[in-house]
Amino acid sequence: MESSVQESSQGQARSPRLAEFSLALGGFGIGTSEFVIMGLMNRVASDLAVSEPQVGYAISSYALGVVVGAPIISALAARVPKRALLIVLMLVFAVGNIASAMAPGFWSFVGLRFLAGLPHGAYFGVAALVAAGAVPVDQRARAISRVMLGLTTAILVGAPLGTWAGNVFGWQIAFTAVGGIALLTALLIRLYVPVQPINTQASPKKELKALVDQRVLVTIAIACIGCGGMFSIFSYVMPTLTRQAGMSEAFGPLVLVIFGIGSIIGNLVGGRMADRNLMRAIPRILIWCAVIQGLYFVAANNVWTGLLCVGLVGTCMALAPSLQTRLMDVAGDAQTMAASLNHAAFNGANALGAWLAGLAISAGLPWSSTGLVGTGLALCGLLIFWWGRVLEKRSDPETSTA
Repeated sequence: MESSVQESSQGQARSPRLAEFSLALGGFGIGTSEFVIMGLMNRVASDLAVSEPQVGYAISSYALGVVVGAPIISALAARVPKRALLIVLMLVFAVGNIASAMAPGFWSFVGLRFLAGLPHGAYFGVAALVAAGAVPVDQRARAISRVMLGLTTAILVGAPLGTWAGNVFGWQIAFTAVGGIALLTALLIRLYVPVQPINTQASPKKELKALVDQRVLVTIAIACIGCGGMFSIFSYVMPTLTRQAGMSEAFGPLVLVIFGIGSIIGNLVGGRMADRNLMRAIPRILIWCAVIQGLYFVAANNVWTGLLCVGLVGTCMALAPSLQTRLMDVAGDAQTMAASLNHAAFNGANALGAWLAGLAISAGLPWSSTGLVGTGLALCGLLIFWWGRVLEKRSDPETSTA
């Protein structure tokens, strides 16, 4: 492993940890860009002369970019060397964010958020493949979870810090800073991420096969539906705690910090669980999600129990490395496509969870009903998992029951 990681086209030594840090830094920039706009809605709406709900179009535009970009980039870049692809993706991401900060009007801002979202899924997918390829097979999920630390740390540090800076110095500074992080990431990837052999057998046709593979589609469905509950709660966590539990708005940054700490813990624990026994880890984590999100329905009536439960909801991020590893196991020749689709599915979970939670609140249910929505989605994800296992065993009776 060490020799493969330390190789360089220029003969320079590379550290495995520096390679993982470089990849995680890109995830930090992506996570900050995705979440910071939620804390800057007031400033963006005021400066671009639109309403706050209209700013939501920019959030949706970014998510649409993720969903569109993941399969298209994965297919078209099937034979592109992974390190070179990561660098290009970070450069495009940098341009999208810096241009967002310079947008002359609202609709150009919305379009540029779409551009910034295009590299999101493909970057995380390729980064996961690179990280997993640099360690022994039984350590893949932990390597992926370390790369994913960039995303979870963005929730803990990047988004709150970007929100503060954007409110003090103008929202443009947040996106400009993200662009700078992306440029630094591109440089560090060039310096520390190993060159991997080009897969000469790869092709757009083979990558697109992931879109019709039963096991890939089941795993994507688990991500899109089973993870939706975490986002249903997170999307409405501030109005829930302020209006239902009576929390002061001054505690807003603390809410993000607590959720971020929980997501970091969940990400690391989930990676370890997946390396021990992947097919047992996924249903156990889904059951945990169902229980914790249901508990939130009751806990959110009190500020302190609500805050504690927000941290526990953050641990549901444990699903991310497990599902990413599962996709790598079942994708066959469509590794890049499958890995990228995982993050597109998480954005789908974001949209689905927020939409269903909004319907519940609009129907007159309490704000904390988002927890019940989360429990329902986690249980649906569990049913999809078992249904997928049944189908898999029918098609291959010798499938392991691990």
